[in-house]
Amino acid sequence: MFKGLKNHPFAVKAFFESSIVLTFAVAKEQLTQLIPPCLELDTFDNKYGFIAVAMVQTRKLRPEGFPGFMGNNFFLIGYRIFVRYTDNAGRNLRGLYILKSETDKRKMEILGNIFTHYNYTTTDIKQAESGNLKTFESVRSNFKVSIDVAEGDVALPLKSPFSNWKEARRFAGPLPFTFRFNAATKEVLIIEGVRQNWTPKPIKVIDYHFPFFDSLNIENAVLANAFIINKVPYYWKKGKLEIWK
Repeated sequence: MFKGLKNHPFAVKAFFESSIVLTFAVAKEQLTQLIPPCLELDTFDNKYGFIAVAMVQTRKLRPEGFPGFMGNNFFLIGYRIFVRYTDNAGRNLRGLYILKSETDKRKMEILGNIFTHYNYTTTDIKQAESGNLKTFESVRSNFKVSIDVAEGDVALPLKSPFSNWKEARRFAGPLPFTFRFNAATKEVLIIEGVRQNWTPKPIKVIDYHFPFFDSLNIENAVLANAFIINKVPYYWKKGKLEIWK
């Protein structure tokens, strides 16, 4: 019964006050070992796979039908791989495979791990803002990100594999679906997200440090793009299970 609850058993609504996504290009061979066999990497130029770090200030997260005041407010930092899955109807779905999720609220860790497979842990997350400079850091998790959100033209990161922001936008996240695979039962859990007002704006990354990459044995990850999105209503449909064929 408890295991069944983890399969996103009801629709969920939330409001993203802001979502900042840094996407890193990695040699595809390094990421293949991190995803289940039912999924394929969503690649660029048949050379790079991508891992995204999303930092989201979330408001009023609650089951569909519940009033907003009953929702939970929290900050989330999540690590996801860009993937594709061909479902039993033959559709090729672009989505994300969740590696790890960290939050600043213990309540969110508990509820998140009851109703999802997103691997929530609680950590300290400090946010600071000075002019156009925003900083996010954690002592416990040892990550740090500094970004410049000033208006105006922003150049692609220096070593980005993309030639322009139009190419980079395809890997800005979040993609419509997330996936989870149960190897014992061969079941694939598909969760579809629906968003409004999704207009990513390129931002300049001043500095970053993500030790979680080291735990995955990822080497030579290159910052490919960085975007910020503000004021987004978001909705996740009830999870759907199917047997991988």
